[in-house]
Amino acid sequence: MSEHAAHPTEHAEHPGYGTFIKIWVILVVLTGCLVGVSHLGQTAAVWGLLTLTPLKAGLVFYYFMHLKYEGPLFKVVVLVTLGTLLIFFALLFSDVAFR
Repeated sequence: MSEHAAHPTEHAEHPGYGTFIKIWVILVVLTGCLVGVSHLGQTAAVWGLLTLTPLKAGLVFYYFMHLKYEGPLFKVVVLVTLGTLLIFFALLFSDVAFR
């Protein structure tokens, strides 16, 4: 059996613990920002939460769920899915707002 058949998949180089600790610290800081923003007025709090929460989710998805190391096709599929979800939410909210 050839050496290629024994190892059919190659793995990308993953970062060390330092990268994950940096991302974790950023997530902790963003969580503190979310708590601080929640004490502002209602409109500012809502916009702050709507801005910071997807940023946190994106960091978790990109680093801790290893999307950074996936191929371009998988990234496109994820982005199209998220775009479709955003369009659905926008249409849903506009329907509710104009009833």
